[in-house]
Amino acid sequence: MLRILKILLVLSVASWGLLGAFGNIVDWSGTTGAVTAATSMTTFDGGADNWRATSNPAIILAGALAIVFFKSASAILCLTGSWQMWVARAGEASAFAKAKTYALAGCAVAIFMLFSGWIVIAETWFELWRSEVMREAALDAAFRYCGMIGVIALFVGMHDE
Repeated sequence: MLRILKILLVLSVASWGLLGAFGNIVDWSGTTGAVTAATSMTTFDGGADNWRATSNPAIILAGALAIVFFKSASAILCLTGSWQMWVARAGEASAFAKAKTYALAGCAVAIFMLFSGWIVIAETWFELWRSEVMREAALDAAFRYCGMIGVIALFVGMHDE
């Protein structure tokens, strides 16, 4: 039963990545708008005057593409991992543990993107924590996603009997 739950949780991370990447592509102006809001630092007083603030289209494009890339990579890795876990679900514990590799890598990619992209770059470098508008919409959501995916990765990574 726990193996099935682990597979379902990995599939939920894959769904997050697929739906997120799809939404970012379909609403490309919203995606680039969020990156622009973070990098331009215009959503809080004095931010736009900071030497770190930028509206460089290349940086905005790179940020938006990175979001789509990392969500897609996470989804593909988690889908691959969940399939391998499904195939190994009735086997030995060592086979099931080996089958978790791609699933855990997918979770790690998602955590990397959320932590490095939103917490390190957006919050720390571009001081998004100062923005009343973006704090809850971007940072709180990134923290929630990062935390939940981390808990899922810990549960999935636990030793199976």
